[in-house]
Amino acid sequence: MEEVKPAREMWGDKRYHSLDYELKKIYGQKIYKLSLNGGMSCPNRDGTIGRCGCIFCSEGGSGDFASSPLRSITEQIADAKALIAPKLSGRKDCRYIAYFQAYTNTYAPVSYLEKIFTEALLHPEIVLLSIATRPDCLGEEVLTLLAGLNKIKPIWVELGLQTMHPKSAKFIRRGYPLSCFEEAVANLHALGIPVIVHSILGLPGETREEMLQTIDYLAGLPIQGIKLQLLHILKGTDLGDLYESGRIKDTLPLDEYIDIVISCLERLPQNIVIHRITGDGPRSLLLAPLWSKNKKLVLNSIHKQMKIRDTWQGKECKSFILSESKIGKSEIGKRGEGGVP
Repeated sequence: MEEVKPAREMWGDKRYHSLDYELKKIYGQKIYKLSLNGGMSCPNRDGTIGRCGCIFCSEGGSGDFASSPLRSITEQIADAKALIAPKLSGRKDCRYIAYFQAYTNTYAPVSYLEKIFTEALLHPEIVLLSIATRPDCLGEEVLTLLAGLNKIKPIWVELGLQTMHPKSAKFIRRGYPLSCFEEAVANLHALGIPVIVHSILGLPGETREEMLQTIDYLAGLPIQGIKLQLLHILKGTDLGDLYESGRIKDTLPLDEYIDIVISCLERLPQNIVIHRITGDGPRSLLLAPLWSKNKKLVLNSIHKQMKIRDTWQGKECKSFILSESKIGKSEIGKRGEGGVP
């Protein structure tokens, strides 16, 4: 009989279910992400919802590392491959994720979305399409398109929830209610399209308990992945202006961030893939926290502390996932603002 490994040893050299581990399990090799730009805007910038965007969002629409939208998708793929080529040691068999990251990547006519997404999916070196968007930009026609494309190659949809708390959502100018997010998750789940959720740790005014409440809430939803993102304060953003004027003073210190991330991982079900446990904004724009510039130190510190504490993803998980036969808009909606039943 095959020996059953303890949870702390389930995911290779990590004590959590990392994206790298999951992709190697599926594809048998490391998969690299290419940041692409579909040239779209955002309803939170063009006046449909607002004109200023989310308070932390840069002029690049959180796609500061993407290529120019004036280039074709095929050209952008070549550009992005060239950027990461130095770390590939001349390998010729690499495979990639096409990541539409900047702004809201379903905020365009469906015919245009079909054109650019299909161009990416049909590229022979692309194995998967990841689309970052807003839950209020997933209408019926868009969902139908995504369901069809998902039959060509796998698709993920990334949703920037950031927080479950209305006061924080209002402060960051997210621009949609929790019910909208829940409906989008239910619709995507019904179509078999994996959902990756972004959650920001360190939003001004949020306590440790409130951050963990968001994680508990997400742990009970039918999502497949999560990005735990440190709040970066960048020059040129409204949040950066508040920081430079002294109206926001405190950001998370490294040791506190490590502790919160580990607590988040402990509370998440083991089947949820961890896409990120920190982040790295453009170094030239970063105002705070400056310790986040050393991404390797942050990651190594988290891994070291998990080993010292002898802990792992799911160790303190108290949530559940609704069964596929029962999941639906009404059942998710019953959770309300509190999240966990």
